[in-house]
Amino acid sequence: MPGEIKVIGGSSHPALAKNICKQLGIEPCPTHVVRFSNENLLVQIEENVRGADVFVVQPSCPPVSDGIVELLITIDALKHASADRITAVLPYFPYARSDKKDRPRISITARLMADLLQTAGADRVLTMDLHSPQVQGFFRIPADQLQAAPILCDYLTTHRDLENYVLVAGDVGESKEIGAYANRLNLPIAIVDKRRDGDDDNARATNLIGDVKGKHALIIDDEIASGGTMMEATRFVLDSGALSVEAACVHPVLSGKAVERIEASPLRHLVVTDTMPVPPEKRIDKIHVESVAGLFAQAIKAIHGGESVSTLFR
Repeated sequence: MPGEIKVIGGSSHPALAKNICKQLGIEPCPTHVVRFSNENLLVQIEENVRGADVFVVQPSCPPVSDGIVELLITIDALKHASADRITAVLPYFPYARSDKKDRPRISITARLMADLLQTAGADRVLTMDLHSPQVQGFFRIPADQLQAAPILCDYLTTHRDLENYVLVAGDVGESKEIGAYANRLNLPIAIVDKRRDGDDDNARATNLIGDVKGKHALIIDDEIASGGTMMEATRFVLDSGALSVEAACVHPVLSGKAVERIEASPLRHLVVTDTMPVPPEKRIDKIHVESVAGLFAQAIKAIHGGESVSTLFR
């Protein structure tokens, strides 16, 4: 059995690391990060980690590349400081959408991220709601994937009367993952058939599979980045006869003008988790944030104690 639990919060999302530590009843392991004038980084672990079971919390947040390099350097520093086991905790996995070779001469970058983590010295990975399930298979070390569905569904059942609701997948790719929500909430499903012509944020809805007429629509997605897909799905579902539209997603990337789009849209409410930081200026009245700190703390306890993580899926 590894030694005591130590949790290190990287620069990407220190608030989440602190909340996880609060749930565990421990203090974060202090580190010191220096950025030199040549843009190089230095990471120093400021307490003894010899023989410890260390969890490094660093989701993929802007600046993404800096966060990845800081994580790799931290893992390498822990390895050479004789930590017994190192778990990279990535609530939002970097380059998760780059999971296949769908055009000539490109990198499957999610697989590259998995290789880099192992090369740096990570013994295992803990993440949440990967964009595609096959990404978990890119790892040659143990990788546990938590699901935010229990957290989001608990919020929805507590704060909504879901009697006349229908779940909506924003695109065909999301239709399989939405089943976890449908089973928990016992709701019907509709799917927006979306087309994207390039690498931009312009998605075009063309068809709707299922019926939303006279119902309140609840769009489910794994992440919201620029908001293009969400806004197009909202418009299309309302045009198809829905009474109102709300949404739930796991990863609040909220890049570009996403918040402005949400504010100006007919979308009534959006519930997200804190796998990524949502700064005060983005916490408009329409956006509600549920914390995943408790779930990650439970997973860390289970991993440390050699217990099953799958029991957390409920």
